Amino acid sequence: MLNNWLKIAFINYKKNWLSTIINLFGLTIGLTGFMLILMHWNDEESYEKWNPKKDNIYYFQTYNKKDNVYGAAISIPFADRALKLIPEVQDYVLINGSGLGYKMTTKKKTVFQQDGMTVSENFFNLFPFQLVSGSYKNALKGGNTIAISTKAAKNLFGRTDVAGENIKFDNNNFVVTAVYELPKENSQMKPEFIILPYEQIKNDKEMWGNFNYACFFLLKSGTDQKVLQQKFYKDIFEYRAKINAKPSGVTVEKYLELYGPAGSLFTPLDKIKLHAESTWFGKPDFKSIIILFTLSVLIVILSAINFINLKTAQASQRAKEIGVRKAIGSTKYNLIVQFLLETFLICFISYILSLALTEILLPDFNKFYNKEIVMSDWHIYFYSFLMVVVVTLVSGLIPATYLANFKAIETLKGNFARSRHGIWLRNGILTLQLIISSFFIIGGLIINQQVKYMMNKDLGFNGNQIYQIDFGDYGNTKPWLKYERLKTEMAKIPGVESISFSEAPPGTGNQSSSNMDYMDTSIQGRHGSMDYNYLQFMGVKLHKGRWLNPKLSSDTIDNALVNEAFVRKFGWTDDQAMKREIRPGFDDKPYHIVGIVKDFNIRSLKSEVEPMIFFHYKETSWKRFGVRNIQLKLKADDIDGTVKRLKNYWMNKVEPGYPLNSYFIDKQFAKTFETYQKQQTLFTILNAMVLIVALLGLFALSSLMIEQKLKDVAIRKTLGASDGTLIFGLTKQFLWITLIAVLISIPISYYLMNEWLKDFAYRIDMPVFPFVLSLILLLILTFVVVSIKAYQATKVNLVKYLKYE
Repeated sequence: MLNNWLKIAFINYKKNWLSTIINLFGLTIGLTGFMLILMHWNDEESYEKWNPKKDNIYYFQTYNKKDNVYGAAISIPFADRALKLIPEVQDYVLINGSGLGYKMTTKKKTVFQQDGMTVSENFFNLFPFQLVSGSYKNALKGGNTIAISTKAAKNLFGRTDVAGENIKFDNNNFVVTAVYELPKENSQMKPEFIILPYEQIKNDKEMWGNFNYACFFLLKSGTDQKVLQQKFYKDIFEYRAKINAKPSGVTVEKYLELYGPAGSLFTPLDKIKLHAESTWFGKPDFKSIIILFTLSVLIVILSAINFINLKTAQASQRAKEIGVRKAIGSTKYNLIVQFLLETFLICFISYILSLALTEILLPDFNKFYNKEIVMSDWHIYFYSFLMVVVVTLVSGLIPATYLANFKAIETLKGNFARSRHGIWLRNGILTLQLIISSFFIIGGLIINQQVKYMMNKDLGFNGNQIYQIDFGDYGNTKPWLKYERLKTEMAKIPGVESISFSEAPPGTGNQSSSNMDYMDTSIQGRHGSMDYNYLQFMGVKLHKGRWLNPKLSSDTIDNALVNEAFVRKFGWTDDQAMKREIRPGFDDKPYHIVGIVKDFNIRSLKSEVEPMIFFHYKETSWKRFGVRNIQLKLKADDIDGTVKRLKNYWMNKVEPGYPLNSYFIDKQFAKTFETYQKQQTLFTILNAMVLIVALLGLFALSSLMIEQKLKDVAIRKTLGASDGTLIFGLTKQFLWITLIAVLISIPISYYLMNEWLKDFAYRIDMPVFPFVLSLILLLILTFVVVSIKAYQATKVNLVKYLKYE
């Protein structure tokens, strides 16, 4: 029996070769997209799986009730008090700095070592990297110890057994206490060297408001998260609020609402890459992966729809075969199994082809996402094969069930194609396919317009020809003096027009914030310590008041500028703001507002412009230590030559032996668009795949359905019908289906794309054009695809179809 079924299957594949190729192509493309996105998702979920303590390590996040946001940082007193008072907390690790680089000197050589991290001393208790040399006991005790990776050890010493050796950097001698092997698996925690910021931690021990540390807690197994959050609120948040509420003149509840934190969130270590609300390593983007995965599944569904439609249409041609088999005793079960076998063969061949195509495309996919994914995870094969089984069942069962339920006498008469069951089935499934196609067209156009809008939006500053060089963290004990010296010397380099500094350059993410208080009102605001000329240097516009002036003594002490968002957040008018004194949390003196500048973006356009205060870097003594860059506006006539002169000067006279970390501000800010540009690219590719699969399916289906009407065409042509009339008659049904599908897709697309646009602070209004274009485009494509076969039908051989009439 099985042998006969296989023979019948291959005969039908050959007979309907066009639909067979289209089914193979559609399923192969769909499964390839599904596997690539699934591998991407699986790779993102695999972070920190190497850690044997991952089930008990949680990343701590704070919740601010007033702004309804989660924060990724904590202060040392918070962590210390949690360890002392909350039994569920067994240990914690703080991270204060990452991506550090120093010029390190050993007995043999000097090497610039990058990717360092500053942490608290119990780091290895929570992150037990494989130990190669030395000991983790007291590995980070005191201020002159360092642990290094095997890679760093080879760079510095040429070997890995170097525990006890000395390294000199940052004007200090450090002893290597441990050498470790970094995990080969995915991890966000891969420091090449680790040091303890001893003096900084010592100074921050009692500073409740210094939220400069990321924190991982080691919890007891079985800890109840809700109970833990309640203990944090009562034993830590309320405790801190009681200390500070009375001097602030507010109640504990009001203090928590204004200054926070008012809540906490604990995310498991192996979930923070995708599922945390906010992290030290950047905001997770789980939503984008879900969207891509859903779209890839939709493509597979489209392929399955093609399969169902084509199998149903072909089944009507085989009605007499089915009728004969039922008449001679074939059971309903046998018919269903036969159809499932025919479907499975196509699906399995598509699965094999998709594995090969995925392997071919994987290098480019890795390059696109900057990954190193390989097809070695059994989950990929299992879930993709499971998808094949699902497609087989859905695509095979629907036409098989309809056929198997028909009476033998009906199938012998060939009435399936004309039955309401067959017509409604094909039309309904074709409508669903076109609804999905319409959504992809509308969604692709809206995403394209949103990205284009963001790329062309006036940012409120002019970053053209502004070249930034970062000092790095290379032991500059008084970096502001270095900046002031460089400012004088580099102004003499030909091609340099002007020079300035800012704590918060656009596109870098280098910003700090604190509470900004006025009487009993407080907001969170960004800091913008800067040189006097910075805002004019960046082309920012003055809205009201005046600029800071170094010749006015008050401007060198306690005067400041704010942006429009700052004024709006307090609910003031411009005139009211110019009369106010602000007490920022970073200082104990009031600042007078002497000017309001127009809002300008320093972060991604996905976020609103935040309240910001601007002041000279010398006004607050500790802000001087944040002077870590110099920005130069270059003359337009010889930018390349000027950049070469700047690099030579820097590498030879300023920081010899250190890599030059430099970029143009406008190009740096453009990187904030990369995520959305990638979404745009992927959506465009998926859109093209959907349209190709849908149109090929439409062509094959229309071919089969028109072939069933060739006798009708021959009769009408004999009676004098013109080619145009015949073509319109054959395409009319498909045009109506397309129109209905687009009308159904419009509210669905509107809702889904409006939800996507809600994530952007600066977004387009929902445009009408994509919806209209989707309708027009699909109608034209439907007409073109179907009319090709309809035109061929008008050239039918009349004798062939009428000789027995």
